Amino acid sequence: QLQASGGGLVQPGGSLRVSCAVSGINFRIIAMAWYRQPPGKERELVASISSDHTTNYIDSVKDRFTISRDNIRRNLFLQMNSLEVEDTAVYYCNRPTGDMFPWGRGTLVTVSS
Repeated sequence: QLQASGGGLVQPGGSLRVSCAVSGINFRIIAMAWYRQPPGKERELVASISSDHTTNYIDSVKDRFTISRDNIRRNLFLQMNSLEVEDTAVYYCNRPTGDMFPWGRGTLVTVSS
């Protein structure tokens, strides 16, 4: 089960950290990722982190977003800095490749002045 939380309304240039609580899987041995779905657009992969904490980002969030994980508490995080209006989306967590888990609850991030 995947449940994202921590979204909200933030002004451009602001920061926000979203979290994903993971249950029912062997979290520490699998790669995980954050996805987002802007209003009226397709869902896209934003960042991924392997079991050994190797990270990857799409170009538009590099140097602004940081993905991390807590294997003991089974949590996935996305620290988002210097937020832009274009970052407005519902954010979800899931595997980056392979058999996806059922999509859980996302969390809405709205960047607006």
